[in-house]
Amino acid sequence: MSNAISYDDMAYREFTKKSELDTILNTLIGILEGITLDKKINPSELEELRHWCNYYRKYEKRHPFNQLLPIIDSALEDNILTDEEVQDIFWLAKNLQNSEGFYDYITTSLQRLYGLCHGILADNEVTETEIRNLSEWINENEDLKGCYPYDEIDSLIISVLADGKIDQDEKNILKAFFGEFVNTSRSLNISKTELEELKSKYNIKGICAACPEITIENSTFCLTGCSIFAQREQIKSLIELCGGKFSNTVTKSTDYLVVGADGNPCWAYSCYGRKVEKAVILRKSGHPITIVHENDFWDELLPYAQRKGIDTKVYMKR
Repeated sequence: MSNAISYDDMAYREFTKKSELDTILNTLIGILEGITLDKKINPSELEELRHWCNYYRKYEKRHPFNQLLPIIDSALEDNILTDEEVQDIFWLAKNLQNSEGFYDYITTSLQRLYGLCHGILADNEVTETEIRNLSEWINENEDLKGCYPYDEIDSLIISVLADGKIDQDEKNILKAFFGEFVNTSRSLNISKTELEELKSKYNIKGICAACPEITIENSTFCLTGCSIFAQREQIKSLIELCGGKFSNTVTKSTDYLVVGADGNPCWAYSCYGRKVEKAVILRKSGHPITIVHENDFWDELLPYAQRKGIDTKVYMKR
């Protein structure tokens, strides 16, 4: 008998590494949360879940798929997914994870968030109910503040909900951004071409954090764009007097990128150029750079400076 390892065996081993297995299960949990977010599960969402299962069908006789796929198949057999069936799948997926938990809480929660984005797009639509319920999920998971893409999604949703109305453009903006976290090769309904067109149309790039926590002392700040309150050199001096640092470029040591408000009325989801792009790239790779609107920056800096006895008026534009 040959001891050679088949291609299928090697592929299976890749899928069942601790890291990959936990990612698969966390993504599944997120997808289920996404398709049930509006309390309605339509045929397209059922097909998306069935397609997800079929992607791993070749491993159906091996752990953990030999336990996971049968329960999902059984639940989908009548083309109705009840709340009890969803809870059974949740329970099994969580219990199939490594008892030690390969990933920490933050990574696990972010993987669920990626899956949630997939679940919302499962029927290729973003509904008002899904947006409002996602807003609740975001509020319930504030431990993820400062992590990409939690801040970006939080900021987008706050902007979309600000006027109490959600139009089609706003739904498309969210759809384009959610598409950043979906592997379309594992999706039946989500079109990579459509997502690319939406990203191009709406120019989805850097987004400011909503209601960020800002620490001045010992933090490094960088500014992009023009401030409506002060000149760049004045901002630099005031930050340094308060015990912070100022950098002209975005680096791995940058803590905050401040987006100037002058000439940027659509700050929540507009492109501000290469500094924001670099900050987003660094955030994606795990560096905790917070992108903040200058209004939030001044709300923290001015009272902090005044408490230190600094006359802030001399640093402001006249």
